[in-house]
Amino acid sequence: MEFKVFKLDGTESGESVNLPGEIFEIEPNHHLIYQAVRRYLSNQRQGTHKAKERSEVRGGGKKP
Repeated sequence: MEFKVFKLDGTESGESVNLPGEIFEIEPNHHLIYQAVRRYLSNQRQGTHKAKERSEVRGGGKKP
């Protein structure tokens, strides 16, 4: 497959590059791409939230 090369400002550079068709002619699996992006973003979270333990909870017991 032959592709044109563009400069950063969007104009053509006059060059072209030949890329293998077995890689760039396939139909992308959109759900797999979605899962990969979601996994990446989930792993960026720090996950430092904490639930209170029994000794940290005040009240909520039987009325004396």
